[in-house]
Amino acid sequence: MRSLETRPSVDLQLSPLEFKLLNDFQHDFPLHPRPYLTLAKTLGISEAEVLERLRTLQAAGLISRVGVVLQPRKVGISTLAAMQVPPERLEEVAALVSNFHEVNHNYEREHAFNLWFVLTAADATRLAEVIAAIESNTGLQVCSMPMEEDFHIDLGFRIHG
Repeated sequence: MRSLETRPSVDLQLSPLEFKLLNDFQHDFPLHPRPYLTLAKTLGISEAEVLERLRTLQAAGLISRVGVVLQPRKVGISTLAAMQVPPERLEEVAALVSNFHEVNHNYEREHAFNLWFVLTAADATRLAEVIAAIESNTGLQVCSMPMEEDFHIDLGFRIHG
């Protein structure tokens, strides 16, 4: 498996500050009207610098997004989705899928269903709209597999270096 969103586009060395930014705030991100200001005060830099560093890391493909991960079925609705994408269209379709704010991440698998992603929406109507839009925009069918039983997986990845 490989993520189609987080492959670095450049060879970027992380500074000690960037290591701290990525490591220390994966859990317990500040729930505050200005969370980046809270991060900035903790790191001893400006809010603008925090935002600029995150933009740079995202542009380099080292992070795909900064956002909340909600407990399933507590807020909204989600599904695991898969598509059979012709290999020559994989990058194009993955980029299209990633343009939807409801898509948390996507990744390639070595299988007939080779593009997988998670969709989260406010309600079943919006979820169906996004699936329909992806199908319309790609000309490919989305296989939706709603969760039957939830398991907690820690999505934090400690960076060493």
